[in-house]
Amino acid sequence: MNKDSYIHKVTPGSPGGPLLFVFHGTGANESQLLSLGRDLAPQATIVSPRGDVSEQGAARFFRRTGEGVYDMDDLARATDKMAGFVKAHIEAVKPSAVLGLGYSNGANILASMVFAAPGLFDAAVLMHPLIPFEPEVKGSLAGRRMLVTAGRRDPICPPNLTSRLEAYLRADGADVTVEWHDGGHEVQSNEIEAARRFLAVALAEGA
Repeated sequence: MNKDSYIHKVTPGSPGGPLLFVFHGTGANESQLLSLGRDLAPQATIVSPRGDVSEQGAARFFRRTGEGVYDMDDLARATDKMAGFVKAHIEAVKPSAVLGLGYSNGANILASMVFAAPGLFDAAVLMHPLIPFEPEVKGSLAGRRMLVTAGRRDPICPPNLTSRLEAYLRADGADVTVEWHDGGHEVQSNEIEAARRFLAVALAEGA
């Protein structure tokens, strides 16, 4: 476990408060979701890593061989490395709750960590995730709070795969909420408000 295994930014929150990890989309960086994280969880310490894979200059968290075709070996590598990064920050901060928020590729690495280490995050927001494989959950998601947001016309993350992910999560016991909009891969205001409500409830109920 290494707190510095990724280039990252940290914005301090209230001592002893929640810890929020935010994971950017393809081609963005560690600054993309910092302001959104602060808006959604004002008391949280926010940690935002930059993906360590370059796809023609675009930062990502794991490799792929085509749109929606993942290098599963590299996904496993990235999941293990990122979980170690997250654990190192948790040990250093000793937060009241551990939250995750990811968009697109960032949602995918967050989801992969949830599958690999179900106890790592108390609550997670997956914005436009694409999980084109059947997850193997190493444990149980019982009691874990999950929000999935998606566009009904998203050309990158087809709605049927979002619904399939919801079914996987529910089948493993997760407390899942899904927020749709009628657009594509962009984040819309109703998603942000849904995330705000979701995180507020999760923290109020002792996530």
